[in-house]
Amino acid sequence: MTLGIWFHRRLLSLAHPEPRRHLLTGLIASLAIMVSSWGVGWLPSSQFSWFAHSTVLNPLRVETAGVLTCAIVLVTASLLLVRCWLRLGQDLRLPHTRYRGINPEPEPGAPARLEHARYRVLTRAMVLWTLPLIFTFPIFSRDVYSYIAQGQVLHSGWSPYETGVSTLPGWFSQGADSIWAESPSPYGPLFLLLAQGITFVSGQVPEIAVLLFRVVSIAGLFLCWYTVIELSRRFGARPDWALWVSVLNPLVSLYLVAGVHNDSLMLGLLLAGFLLLGSYRPTTGWWLRTVVGLVLIACSIGIKPLTILALPFAAMMLCRPDPQDQPEVSYRQRILAWGLCAVVVGAVMTVFGWISGLWFGWIPAMTTAGDAAFPYAPFGLLGLGIGWITDALAQTGIRPVADVVYTLGTVISAVVVAYLALKRSVTHPVISTGIALIVSILLAPIIQPWYLLWVLPLFAVVRLWHPRWSWMLYLLIMVLVVIGVVDQVSVAEWIPILLVRVITGVIGVIGMVGLLFWDPATSQAFPPQRDRDATTLRHLEKD
Repeated sequence: MTLGIWFHRRLLSLAHPEPRRHLLTGLIASLAIMVSSWGVGWLPSSQFSWFAHSTVLNPLRVETAGVLTCAIVLVTASLLLVRCWLRLGQDLRLPHTRYRGINPEPEPGAPARLEHARYRVLTRAMVLWTLPLIFTFPIFSRDVYSYIAQGQVLHSGWSPYETGVSTLPGWFSQGADSIWAESPSPYGPLFLLLAQGITFVSGQVPEIAVLLFRVVSIAGLFLCWYTVIELSRRFGARPDWALWVSVLNPLVSLYLVAGVHNDSLMLGLLLAGFLLLGSYRPTTGWWLRTVVGLVLIACSIGIKPLTILALPFAAMMLCRPDPQDQPEVSYRQRILAWGLCAVVVGAVMTVFGWISGLWFGWIPAMTTAGDAAFPYAPFGLLGLGIGWITDALAQTGIRPVADVVYTLGTVISAVVVAYLALKRSVTHPVISTGIALIVSILLAPIIQPWYLLWVLPLFAVVRLWHPRWSWMLYLLIMVLVVIGVVDQVSVAEWIPILLVRVITGVIGVIGMVGLLFWDPATSQAFPPQRDRDATTLRHLEKD
């Protein structure tokens, strides 16, 4: 037997349908991510840190060979987790997991026990793949240290909307990125209260604070899990597929859990609010459900104020409890619904402002995220480009002109939201929310990789999906995973970071090519490759 034939048969054996195999492989990948994060994850040099002044991790963090090994393992294990996710979807015969062939749009009348079996597998995958990530050092981002610092600012009696983290003694050693030194917080008052509480409870030990923030993130994740199932059932989407594509998605595990972001809580509260709104026409319990739903949306705004964009469309769910009915809603109904939303949400935000002492400082802070990061977004680069050209011609300065462009983007976003809210024929409220968020993201000075996760559940639960979008999503996920590792590895200053990034990037590209072209199973999620695809499909169908 030649080496080539053996290798091909080995690849085919890996494509054999067996969900449990992918659960175990994904667990191994998560464990590898956990261990590698101890070498290249973000660790503050604070005197209160348990690991900063310990030598136990020196082989992984101090030696060049150890750091390179950890970086390579991190990118490889992250792509392996992506492969396990794709293969699990294929073996569960979820829609859009193969470009053609053996996974058609499935069975509306599938037996209940088959649906429950899929839920069990997806739930086990969620638990097994997430549990090791609880114990990672922050990877893919170090924003959690800015959360801690802003909580300390509030605990010290200052407003994070007016005072940067550089006010804190020894702030740089606490792990926050220097871009937050003078930048106001873009987060809502509820989250800042939460950050203040975690800062107090942790006793300034960053490892405890990171763990507590991660618990908050996981709580939001399980809230997303429940609400995605229920919203999918209400709107006629396939719940298991919606779970798989939007919550079990590897970007969620890597960016929101391992990277410790508050977006899962923001999104979970928003979806929970939508779940309670419009379930029934006015009855005895309608008012209670409506008020609780609006309070949950207000809490989402209190985490990240950007979700205030959902408020006009939440009101539409009050006007049309069944989104399939009443494509037209009178303006009188809309005004009444908007008024109710404004009163409830305004009251809740006032309470948050009073308790925190920050009142409505979050309103001007909504537009400050661009001041705290390099504008990787196309619109951000456009603003800088126009500013550079204008400055070269008229010596106006780059930033003032760029700010005008960014303000124009904000105005365009507001116009789109107003159009969706005011047009006579009402679009599905959840879809309108997704469109509003997409427009605001694309016209923002920055785009972070995890912003994609804001809109995925909104489109997944309403069956608004085209098969061609799937393979582009899978490719985008792989790209964002590799970019996250390359851009966010933390290495000591005496280790050549360019070398680490180049080697990690090359390994990541090779892994992506393998998933796209060489792997006989995952390549089926993408457009047809060659005649070998048909042979592989016949092999899989036999098994």
